Amino acid sequence: MSRGAIARLPGGETLAPHLSGAVVAIGNFDGVHRGHQAVLSVAREIAGAEGCPLVCMTFEPHPRTVFSPDRPVARLTPAPMRAKLLEALGFDAVVEQAFDREFAGLTPEAFIETVIVGCLKAAHVVAGFDFHYGARRAGTPQTLIAAGEAHRFGATLVPAFQDEGGETVSSSRIRDLLSAGEVAEAAGLFGYRWTIRGTVQKGAQLGRKLGYPTANITLEPETMLKFGIYAVRLRLADGTLHDGVASFGRRPTFDDGAALFETFLFDFSADLYDETVDVSLFAFLRGEEKFESAEALIAQMDRDAEEARAVLAGAVPLSGLDDAIAF
Repeated sequence: MSRGAIARLPGGETLAPHLSGAVVAIGNFDGVHRGHQAVLSVAREIAGAEGCPLVCMTFEPHPRTVFSPDRPVARLTPAPMRAKLLEALGFDAVVEQAFDREFAGLTPEAFIETVIVGCLKAAHVVAGFDFHYGARRAGTPQTLIAAGEAHRFGATLVPAFQDEGGETVSSSRIRDLLSAGEVAEAAGLFGYRWTIRGTVQKGAQLGRKLGYPTANITLEPETMLKFGIYAVRLRLADGTLHDGVASFGRRPTFDDGAALFETFLFDFSADLYDETVDVSLFAFLRGEEKFESAEALIAQMDRDAEEARAVLAGAVPLSGLDDAIAF
């Protein structure tokens, strides 16, 4: 397990002595889903067996966004949330390597010599079976193993992880599920309830006027989540958890404005403005609708709240990671 709060470190610098000689898991790990966890768990097992520090190296922004800026990747776990998940998985540090075209232009040999050997001083590298690195992805799993032999670090490649139905777990598959509102199915691939983070902002206070005051956060423009109503659990900065029901959408009954994620917490009345919160999604209840009157909307919100309470009352952790994040 981690020996303290996880350190978020920039790339390009030599790691502190206490992290030198680490087992390093390398990848984007966007989502930290069960496929990623297969790689991360192998790294953790090797670190435990060899008594080494445990480090994860990721890339910011996502490489696909750098090469296709007009089509940015919809992030499942922005860097702060990814670090929180890695900490829960027992990692000591995460190196968030700035990824730009200059870095992408490193030859595979330069990547090994400057990053793996020079900066990370890795004792062992763990990556997915299809890991490529260096300019034009010329570095392959085979060249990584050969480089390890030449530079005296271990190299382990982990096969693709398949779910109980025999399908490979991938970030793109999860994005498709979230865009369809299928958050319960996505949780099965994540291995935990998908959790978003945001700072509570002051809105038009429509919910307060309806008797449903909400904590409002704005999600990244690329967020792929389907508009609708969700059963959620919110974690405050002090670690306390609060059940609730959330609406993600444009409020078509009123203004059809910019998309907001609005959470009503059960049996809670404190002011949360400017507080950073984590919201875990447990179930999709229904799609966004336009109602003929505020009274009709309130009646439906009452039903939504009752259904969300029932869903959350029966929820159990999907894994140790889910227990750490959402329970």
